[in-house]
Amino acid sequence: MLAQQADRVMALGEWEERWQEDRIGFHQPHVHKMLESHIDKVLAGRTGVRFFFPLCGKAVDMKWLADMGHSVVGVEISEKAIKQFFEDNNMTYSEEPVPALPGAKVFKGSERNISLYQSDLYNFSSTIEGHFGVIWDRGSLVAINPRDREKYAALIISLMAKDCRYLLDTMLYNPELHKGPPFLVPDDQVNSLFGKSCDVELLESFDSLTDRQRGWGLDYLDERVHLITPKSI
Repeated sequence: MLAQQADRVMALGEWEERWQEDRIGFHQPHVHKMLESHIDKVLAGRTGVRFFFPLCGKAVDMKWLADMGHSVVGVEISEKAIKQFFEDNNMTYSEEPVPALPGAKVFKGSERNISLYQSDLYNFSSTIEGHFGVIWDRGSLVAINPRDREKYAALIISLMAKDCRYLLDTMLYNPELHKGPPFLVPDDQVNSLFGKSCDVELLESFDSLTDRQRGWGLDYLDERVHLITPKSI
């Protein structure tokens, strides 16, 4: 199933173009229902948790969590997406260079504890912002080039605190009908990417086919939500 998309590559510039041209059908104007449904399991009784959003876009989930008192760090290649996040939420922000990431900038919210890095995700590391108690991956693993998945998984694992809870949203569909992104990520690959150092639990699976995906030619789309936690040493 993976062979059809194995060589598919999208350059960072193509993602920036999508934002510039407002071709962002992947953006959701509301908090993701799977995050809402499983927030108690993700928090596990913790307060003031540090959340990481890889390829964050302008996800409204970030403000929702910050309003609860959590802190949010995101990484996104599109400066437009980051600025739109703050503007859409009527939040003021500062903009600073990041000495440890040449060419990158960090945008920090003034009213909420939100820091969004405009950077190539693979240049980011725990030396920049430490480790995180939760990672929410909606539209990130499914968006990166399939050949980069092992590199991506290594980065995510390196950002996990010992008590981290990594909520991962994946998709199953017929890859002969859609070249991606979003890309197909089967459960067995989730396990092969993360299972050696983490426990992987499938929390939920549901039909998320809409007219948008039917327009791609798909006849089914299963969305799957996994909870991934570091194994106890």
